[in-house]
Amino acid sequence: MKKVRITQVKSGIGYPLREKMTLRSLGLRKMHQTVEHDANPQIMGMIAKVRHLVKFEEFE
Repeated sequence: MKKVRITQVKSGIGYPLREKMTLRSLGLRKMHQTVEHDANPQIMGMIAKVRHLVKFEEFE
């Protein structure tokens, strides 16, 4: 299964609570923190909601 590496590149300050909670549920708590997840539809949907705050790359 493919994996995805997600890095927070912009702060959630000033954005709606829903977007902040999406960052939190992805496991991102600090700026420039990187987490890895399986690339399933749920994770990809969360990335799509906060794509302006994160950078992501797929790998195997």
